Amino acid sequence: MSSKPVIQLLPDQVINKIAAGEVVERPASAIKELFENALDAGATQVDIEVIQGGRQLMAVTDNGCGMNRDQALLSIERHATSKIRSEADIENIHTLGFRGEALAAISSVSRFSLISRPEEELSGTEIQIAGGKLLSVDDIGCPVGTRIEIRNLFFNVPARRKFLRAEQTELAHIRQLFLVHALAHPDVGMSLKVDERMVYQLPMSGTMEDRIGELYSPAFFKQLLPVRHTVGDYTIHGYAGLPQTGRKDRQDQYIFVNNRPAAAPVVYHALNEAYHALIAKGRYPAVFLFIEMEPALVDVNVHPTKKEVRFHQPNALRDAIAAALQNALNPRFDAPEPEIPEEERVVLPPPRPVRPVIETQRQMEELLVRPEIIHSAASPKKTPAPAPVAKISVTVEPAPEPKAEKPETDSVKSPWGWCRIVGQIGGNYVVLETEDGYVLMEPRAAHERVLFERFIRAVHEHQVQKQGLLAPETIELLPADAMVVRRHLDLLQELGFGVSEFGGDSFIVDALPIYVQEGPAESLLIEMARALDKAGRQRGTRELLQDVVAQAACQTAVRVKERLSDREIERLVADLATTEMPYTSPRGRPTLIYTSFTELDRKFSRN
Repeated sequence: MSSKPVIQLLPDQVINKIAAGEVVERPASAIKELFENALDAGATQVDIEVIQGGRQLMAVTDNGCGMNRDQALLSIERHATSKIRSEADIENIHTLGFRGEALAAISSVSRFSLISRPEEELSGTEIQIAGGKLLSVDDIGCPVGTRIEIRNLFFNVPARRKFLRAEQTELAHIRQLFLVHALAHPDVGMSLKVDERMVYQLPMSGTMEDRIGELYSPAFFKQLLPVRHTVGDYTIHGYAGLPQTGRKDRQDQYIFVNNRPAAAPVVYHALNEAYHALIAKGRYPAVFLFIEMEPALVDVNVHPTKKEVRFHQPNALRDAIAAALQNALNPRFDAPEPEIPEEERVVLPPPRPVRPVIETQRQMEELLVRPEIIHSAASPKKTPAPAPVAKISVTVEPAPEPKAEKPETDSVKSPWGWCRIVGQIGGNYVVLETEDGYVLMEPRAAHERVLFERFIRAVHEHQVQKQGLLAPETIELLPADAMVVRRHLDLLQELGFGVSEFGGDSFIVDALPIYVQEGPAESLLIEMARALDKAGRQRGTRELLQDVVAQAACQTAVRVKERLSDREIERLVADLATTEMPYTSPRGRPTLIYTSFTELDRKFSRN
């Protein structure tokens, strides 16, 4: 006979460990709670130290108001807080932290030390806790403010410690957390020291322009447009990136609600709505957006770690964000100019002269496919007049038989033995007549396939051609990106990037693969770093290499809206016919859609 379950109260130590499971997911979660407490205490300087990705030590030191002995002892009790007093306060949160369980939860799963002194006291208080057990409370000499040290996180919860990720992964989360709070509070000085090495040391700059320039670069800031918009209950300000800041993830999109880092689907919907006509699908521009509203209009208490917020009027907020971004990205000339303080005005650089994309393609073909066609400046090449469309025909030899070491491509043949180029329709598609029907070809997808196979072949044969830059560029990367680049320097050089370390998180780029020579070196290096990082976590080296190569090929392919000349169509058709997989782009999009004459006859009832 089984005994009935008995309901009983849990001991405080067990309760704290359960709370720690919600509040402290990883080292970065603990630092987040301490960071927020420091800012709520009025700190103007916050210093963070980390050893071994936070496993061995995490320390947060601030110059805030500090605590006396009684307040320090009370701070480690569950649900003890200085930030709310009544139920009504929960609906009107002005601080970053408010639940009052962080220190109790953290100290229950670590070796915990708290040192604090308020300005009116001559000495401070030091509290030592191990696994939730109070070890000592002593007087100590210390500066005004608070220092908290967390050692051996999860030392008494082996199951949780076992699920911590690699040191570099945990460190990446800590760096990202630091970056978010540094952007949210540019008026606060901050530093991050990792394994005794200073990674960031940010002064109290006071302006977002300075802070973005410190964390990214002044050149990056020049690619941002100021956002200032007030409508109804919402004030939205910050910076929105031009389309060229687009990345493959949202890592450079920062949203702050009443200065609290926040995430909400409605905000991302508004971003997509504002940018959908300006940037390709799947690309995410840089955004630094501050949303201000009455605290009663947002619920920050919907997630244990306050990762997400919920708005009481989501549709109104979405419309306000979309309008703010559209005004910044597409200013109306008849609208009054907003008053922008002198120190926040942005002077955009003059537009960079852009060489026509098709001309770039022709030059690449001459260098890569027909190197013998190189003309000196003294003897400029004469372009023959295009022949009438009706007379253009292209006879393409079948693709060469695949080599023995690539049996997987044996079934792939040239898509045609003969074709006639009819012309272009809709500005997007090329029409080809073949022996048995007609083909619609999408030039960009086709060009991606051609470049991809040339590049991948050159990589495997260690014959990637690179183009030296007129002046080497010094590029400062975010620490996480710099770590990936350092780890994959050999691979990047094999891909044709002339990149080398320049100290800290800076790199010198003096050459680019000839396929992407027209691209901005900084954006290309960031894209490669993030593609390598993402692919490296999911696939092997071969697949990783192909992902990176595909990205490079896609960036250089002809634009859909560019109208090709007859000669350029002819060359593209011939090149596509000799690829191993002519029917799709490296990203899986179709390059060709075939319709047979038999199907046409059936549709016109001719059979």
